[in-house]
Amino acid sequence: MKELLAVFFISLGCCDVFSQGKIDGFYRGNENTTITLGAGFEDNKDYLAGTDETDITRKLYYINLFAAYGITDDIDVNVSLPYIEIDDNKDLQDISAFLKYRAFKKAVSNGKLEISLAGGFSTNVTDYDIGGLNDIGQQATIIETRAMAHYQTNAGWFATLQSGFSFKLEEVPNSLPITFKAGQALDKWYYDVYYDYQHSFGGIDYLETPPPQNFKRFGVDYHKVGGTGYRSFTDNFGAYVSLSYVLGGRNIFQGPGYGIGLTANF
Repeated sequence: MKELLAVFFISLGCCDVFSQGKIDGFYRGNENTTITLGAGFEDNKDYLAGTDETDITRKLYYINLFAAYGITDDIDVNVSLPYIEIDDNKDLQDISAFLKYRAFKKAVSNGKLEISLAGGFSTNVTDYDIGGLNDIGQQATIIETRAMAHYQTNAGWFATLQSGFSFKLEEVPNSLPITFKAGQALDKWYYDVYYDYQHSFGGIDYLETPPPQNFKRFGVDYHKVGGTGYRSFTDNFGAYVSLSYVLGGRNIFQGPGYGIGLTANF
């Protein structure tokens, strides 16, 4: 199972719409390390100004570097940093760090049930531009909390449900995330499907007030579905592909996303 663990974080730390949940139900193990280098793009077909569909399009490209370390068998720490390019806007975006703790574990019929708690933060590492729909972020400093229930059968089938609260400093609206993921983790193969949701509390909508608008105050909601497939080639190396689609929301680009990446375990 160790060689599969990297794939669960392929999108963490990037923009919110790349997220598949800030934590997962799998642990690296004591003193084990995972490094993932991923890349991908979003082919956004339209933009929701508030909830009104517009004909604004864009293409977004990203590279994300992720590292995770097992402090103990029940405590993981992970860090990620993405680079994003949208037209002429290109830079490192927001660094993210999380500490995850397995607070409860119980054997049940044909499997196990675990409860995990986590906390973390993210903040911008560069002074990238704010003030347009091609911005790579909102320069938000975020304090994150998460709780997650993870059930896994002896055959490798699993389901996880997580939620929490994202407390965003300054003018960026706070948000409530919910992620459900299900799939199977085998010795050499891993695959999943997921549903990702975010609700922002308040904030303004694009075109709601006369320009210039304060883009940090935008409230961003979304409904996103996706899936991941991973194959390990050795005990230490593997690769993944991922697909996603933003179905709708508020102040969000809609459309498909595609990702690939490599993982290494030590």
